[in-house]
This record gives sequence, structure tokens and C-alpha cells, in this order.
Amino acid sequence: MALVALLCLAVGVTLSGCVQAGSSAENDGSSSSAGVRPSQSEEAVTSPDHRDHTATAVPAPRDDSPDGKAKRAVAAMSLEERIGQLIMAPLFAGNDPSVLRQLIADRHVGSILLIGNWNDGVASVRAAADALQSYAPNGNRLLITADQEGGLVQHLQGPGFDAMPSATDQGLMDTDTLRASAAAWGTQLAQAGVNVDLAPVTDTVVGDRASNAPVGALDRDFGLGADGNADHAIAFVEGLRDANVAASIKHYPGLGAVSGNTDFTADGIVDSTTALDGPEIGAFSRVIREARPAMVMMSLATYQLIDAAHPAAFSSTIIDGHLRGDTGYDGVVTSDSLSATAVGGVPADQLGVRFVEAGGDLACIGDLSYVQPILDGLLAHARSDAAFAARATRAAERVMTLKYEMNLAG
Repeated sequence: MALVALLCLAVGVTLSGCVQAGSSAENDGSSSSAGVRPSQSEEAVTSPDHRDHTATAVPAPRDDSPDGKAKRAVAAMSLEERIGQLIMAPLFAGNDPSVLRQLIADRHVGSILLIGNWNDGVASVRAAADALQSYAPNGNRLLITADQEGGLVQHLQGPGFDAMPSATDQGLMDTDTLRASAAAWGTQLAQAGVNVDLAPVTDTVVGDRASNAPVGALDRDFGLGADGNADHAIAFVEGLRDANVAASIKHYPGLGAVSGNTDFTADGIVDSTTALDGPEIGAFSRVIREARPAMVMMSLATYQLIDAAHPAAFSSTIIDGHLRGDTGYDGVVTSDSLSATAVGGVPADQLGVRFVEAGGDLACIGDLSYVQPILDGLLAHARSDAAFAARATRAAERVMTLKYEMNLAG
């Protein structure tokens, strides 16, 4: 080591450079293995100084993935801003976008649902979407969503929007044709300023279709077995992606075995047959693995064989345990509308809390009067419970990751 020090001095290398050379020799064991302790004069030259070592340490590489950017963005947010990213507020057809200005600008709501019958075509929807985006920060644009499934559930219509066939008729198409069709429908959504389609329905109807009010009776499913439904859902998701529009598969883990429509009733919404290892959930799992949808929407039904005590949207067993844990999904988990009758017995200010506690991210709300209490409930709980605040932060990170992936943030 004395020779190393003399060489450093001979060529004018700084003391700290010699320290690095000397400490490398110590770390590789060359001195200690020989049992030789350096002299006091050698120690004065070669002993590493902690402050010098810290100052010259190589910094960790910056993570510029969407997830890395999202984590930095959320870390810079106030708690109020984080909570706002967990809300999808509704704008009804016929209402001026300014009704949501305060929620977006002051309460930091980060996503909007266009709901009702928008019949005036692409240009009208685009004007509303542009107005909504003008209320949001430049570096954190809105997710603007719509239920554009086809058939009886096509909220955006009129000039520039094709009349979409029902999902059951889509199931009669081959998957290549469906993907091309979904790309065309997605292009129309993008032209209208809509960047997320809350579709396709990936449920598999079990038994009599007419008796299945939320899906089969409305021809909202592809009308096939679980494998065929998965094939067509994959094609639909990929077609939307071809048009730079994100998709949300729904209603996890499936509404094909209930009789009641969770939007309008709390009766007949208990599923007694769907199991974690069954084909109905298997269809969702395939779509998640093969098509990587941006969102998964949770059902408000209750599943006796999985978690008989909680609706799926409030079930940590289903969201954290199976969807995230077993299936490995780490995208955005959104709810079916939390203003639905199925969860009408839950206080409004606790709806978002229960959803986020179970592992959810983005609370979809179909009634504007529910937005403020859900926001307030989330914020109050996050302020009083550090563990819940951490959950809310992680949920905001997942939402922001999607925004970075979609070039809506940055």
C-alpha cells in the first residue's frame, strides 16, 4: 500500500484518489490475508475518510419508467392532490363542463366519466373534453372515460360515431375483424377526446340469459363460453390500444351468475357458483395476462365461494389477494359506480374508504352528489390513519403510472 501511495504522489494524484486505491486493496483482502497491518505513516495516507467516500459515491440511476416518474410525481403532491387522483367524477349529457371546474381545479379530481346519452356526435364530445382538460394542470391531464360497449350500452352517439353492434353480435365476428372494428371505434373516441373505454364486458353468462339482468338480458357479453369470451375481449382491448385508447375489462370477477342488476337493486346480487379456480374468472385472468388492460373494473356483487362477507369492490380477498396477488395484476383497479343501489346501505363517505382499503385505486361515481362525500371521507381517513394514507398513496401512484404511460402526465 505504501508503494501505491508513493505512486499516487509521484503522478500528482489527489489524496482522495489514493484513498480509493488503498481501500480497494483492503477490500479485496490483499493486506489482511497476508496478516500485515500498515504502518502509522501509511494509515495517515491511506485510511479511508467517510466523508470523502460519501461524497464520491455513485448515485443510484434515475428511474424514468412510468412507474418511477409516477412515484416522484405523487411524492411531490399534497395529500389532497393524491386523494383527488382516486376519483372518477361524472359529467352527464346536457350539463356544462363547468359544473366540474371546482372539483378538478380545487379538489384535484383526476378522472371524468361521460355518462348519459351524448347524441350530438364527436365534435360536441370533443368540445366538452377540451373544456374539462382546461381545468386540469398541464402536467397532469384527465383520464376521460365512457361506457362505449355497443348495442344498448353506447353512451356516445351521433355524427362521427359508428353505431356499434351489441357485444353478443361482436361475438359472432372472428377476432381479427373484431380487433379492426374496435380500432375504428377507438379512433372515434380518441377524436372526441375520450382516452379510456370502460369496456369490454368480460363476464360469462351462466344459465338462462334472460334471467341475468345486468349482462345476458342486455346482450352485453360476447355470448360465448369463457374461452371464447376471453379471445374476443383480448381482441377488443388490443383494437382499442391500436387507436391509443385504454380499456377497462369488467365486471371482475364476473356478473354472469346473478339475477339482479347491481346498478338498480340490492336483491339477487349474490353469486353462489363463481370460484377462484373456475372458468369465469379464468377468462379475466387470460385477458389480463395476454392483453394487459389498463384497468379492471370491480363488480358490486358478493361471491359466496370467495368472500361471502363483502361485495367484490370491498373485498381484499378478491382484489389484493387474488387479482393482485395470485394473478399479478398491478394496473389500475376501478370500481363499478359507487353510487349504485347495490351498495346503498354504506354511508357515502365510507364508500371510497372501503374500496381503497380492499386494494382499489379509482372510485367510479355515477351520481355527482356522491363525489364530495367520497372525497371528504377518503381525505379524513387518510389524515387519521397512516396505514390508509400509504394505501391511498400507492393507489395514486398506479393511477399516475397509467397517465405517464398514456402521455397525459409529465
